[in-house]
Amino acid sequence: MPSQSLNCVLKIVGFLAFSFALSVPAAQAQEIKRAPVKKHQLARGSAAKKVIAVRRTAQFAAASKRKNVIRAATPGKPSFGEIAGLHGAQDALDLKSSVALVIDQDTREVLFRKNDHAVLPIASLTKLMTGVIISGAKLPMDEVITVTQDDIDTEKGSSSRLNVGASLTRGELLHLALMSSENRAAHALGRTYPGGLSTFVGLMNAKAKLLGMSDTSYAEPTGLSSRNQSSAQDLATLVNAAHADPLLRELTTSPGYQVAIGSRRLQYNNTNRLVKNPQWDIGLQKTGFITEAGQCLVMQTKIAGRKLIMVFLDSAGKLSRIGDAERVRRWVESIPAADRKVNISALHAEIEG
Repeated sequence: MPSQSLNCVLKIVGFLAFSFALSVPAAQAQEIKRAPVKKHQLARGSAAKKVIAVRRTAQFAAASKRKNVIRAATPGKPSFGEIAGLHGAQDALDLKSSVALVIDQDTREVLFRKNDHAVLPIASLTKLMTGVIISGAKLPMDEVITVTQDDIDTEKGSSSRLNVGASLTRGELLHLALMSSENRAAHALGRTYPGGLSTFVGLMNAKAKLLGMSDTSYAEPTGLSSRNQSSAQDLATLVNAAHADPLLRELTTSPGYQVAIGSRRLQYNNTNRLVKNPQWDIGLQKTGFITEAGQCLVMQTKIAGRKLIMVFLDSAGKLSRIGDAERVRRWVESIPAADRKVNISALHAEIEG
C-alpha cells in the first residue's frame, strides 16, 4: 500500500512538471537554452566537454565577427598617393605600387615606368641620403654616440630598442639605420653631426640639388616626417649615387647585425627579406613606411645580366612591394636578350593604349 501511494505522488509531480514546461513561452525557452552552463550541472563525460567546446567556439566566432565589422567601419588613413588618385592607375604588370620605375643602371634606359614623376612622401628611404652624408663626411666611425631624449620620435610615436642613454659607435648607428631602419639611430647621426641637426638637413638638401634631384626635399634624417618627399626619378638618381659607395652597399645589404648595449646584446635584421633570397643579387637597397607614404622600396640589383635600379612607392601592403619586385624580375628574365628592347617598347605601348 505505501508503494502504491508513492507511485501516485511521483505521477502527480511528473504531470505538474510537464504542464509547466508547456506553459513556458518560446522566447523564455530560448533564454533558458542560452543560459550559461555550470560545470557542476554537467556530467563529466565527453558529451559535457563537447557542449562547452561548441559554446566557446560560437562565442569566439561572434567576437571575431564584431571585430571585423569594427575594422570595416574604421578604415585606415589614406596615403598621399591614394588622395591623389594614383592607386587607380593600371599597368601591364599589375603592380600594387602606385609609383614604379625600373631603369638600366648602365645605359639609363627606362624598362618600366608608372607615375614616376609623382612627388610623394618617401618615409625611411630618407635614410639613404642620411647615409650618403655621413659616409661622405669621413667622420670617425668608432666615435661613441649616446642616444638622448632628443632622439625619441615625437612625430609618429614609433618605438625603439635603443633606450635613452644607450651608447654605440657612429658606425654601429649607421649600420642599424640603413639595415634595420632604426629611427633613433638615424636621428642621433644627424643630431651629432658637426653644426647640429639643422646643418645636417641643409646638407641633405644641398646634396639632392647637386645630384639634380629637383623634386626632392628633406625636413629631417629619419623619414618619419611626411615633408620628406621625392619622385621615383629622383630616387633612382639617389640609388645610383649611393651604390657608388662601398660602405653603403655593404650596410644596406647586411642580413643581420648584433650590437652590445651594456650587458645586453641586441640582434637586428634587415627589413628587406630579399637580401637573404638566393634568387636575388642585390647591390644596395632600402625600405620605408609611414601611412602617408605607403610601403616603399628601392634597390640596385642584377637581373638577366643587366644592372637595374628599381623604385616602388606607395604600395598598399608590406608584402606587395616585394611582390612587385618579384613580378618585375620574372618579367625581365622572361625576355630574350635580343628581343628585350622590342618587348619593352611593346609593353609601354600597351600601357599608353
